[in-house]
Amino acid sequence: MTTDPPTTPDPATWRYPDVEDLLHIAERLGTPAVRDFGLIDSAAHRPAATVFGEDAYPDLATKAVALLSSIARNHALVDGNKRLAWSATRVLVRLNGFDLVPPSTDAAYDLVIAAATGEADVETLAPTLSQWLVPMPES
Repeated sequence: MTTDPPTTPDPATWRYPDVEDLLHIAERLGTPAVRDFGLIDSAAHRPAATVFGEDAYPDLATKAVALLSSIARNHALVDGNKRLAWSATRVLVRLNGFDLVPPSTDAAYDLVIAAATGEADVETLAPTLSQWLVPMPES
């Protein structure tokens, strides 16, 4: 009997990209013009949000989609919000020991567009993203 690899790191060791990381990613993407720093800050903190002492986003997939959705929908940058959203999501996943491997570029695009347009919410998109999580080899 085989078991699926875990898709949730130990909550005590969660790691998140911060505002500086998001700005660095945007710069690397060639889209650093920020329209609203408050929206970048809000997006950076959303995956770590708690409600009554409990994680609002209890697993890696929901945390990742919360970040993706916040960046893609809030339009904190003048341009490149969806590119930043996808790249920052990959960084969050990798910081926590996983890689993000969608079945195709089209599937990844569809997920980002669904988040950006509000067509689907975090709870709807998280199961799809969860299927794309692959543990990174330990070094």
